[in-house]
Amino acid sequence: MPSIFTRMMKGEMSARFVWKDEVCIAIMTISPLRPGHVLVIPRQEVDHWLDLDDATAAHLLRAAKSIGRALMHAYRPTRVGLMIAGLEVRHVHVHLVPIDHVNDLDFSRQDPNATAIDLDRAAASVREGLRAIGCKEVAE
Repeated sequence: MPSIFTRMMKGEMSARFVWKDEVCIAIMTISPLRPGHVLVIPRQEVDHWLDLDDATAAHLLRAAKSIGRALMHAYRPTRVGLMIAGLEVRHVHVHLVPIDHVNDLDFSRQDPNATAIDLDRAAASVREGLRAIGCKEVAE
């Protein structure tokens, strides 16, 4: 059965895409830890990050670096946290979160009630940040 992320990539479910290329996509999560929380996801459905081929793993990190720079531009956090948990969906995904404190990465602090307006605004900010740093992979 395809993962929720694969279904989003196929257009079967809605998502707020901010990045698209031949290897991966990036979307806004619907339960953000902080505004700007992005998921970077390989197009290939792989359950555990340790099972990614080296080229895909390297590509995900390169995309995450670009998106992280865009998050720094858009939100001006102290850092952009990067985490791979892998328990929520059995399809590798990298969490990128603008953070000011380590507890900003605590999943018990997710916002399950983020509004569509908040998520749309965050997606627009990330896309604007990507354009500002010259990325061509910005998803509309």
